[in-house]
Amino acid sequence: MQTFVVTYEHPDDDGWRLHLMPHIAWLRERVADGSLLASGPLDSQGVKAALLLVAAADRAGLDAIIAGDPFAEQGLIANMTVRVWDPIFGVFNQRSSMPAG
Repeated sequence: MQTFVVTYEHPDDDGWRLHLMPHIAWLRERVADGSLLASGPLDSQGVKAALLLVAAADRAGLDAIIAGDPFAEQGLIANMTVRVWDPIFGVFNQRSSMPAG
């Protein structure tokens, strides 16, 4: 299982407001199923933006998870970046390629 750092923006304020509650429900479901490790808004100088830490087997699995986000379904995600992350130090170390020991 890999850990992905995903960032994206929401340039459509009206769409963001309209689909925020379904998005929050989706986030809660992803936390419950273990695929979402953490998420929250970014300080983005006027454009709403978010960072998500997602656990998935591979990039295709990550893409399938993100595709289920109501914001993605409504075309409300822009400027998405995806990076694989190896959390060697800190609270996510158990997910690392080099677990503490």
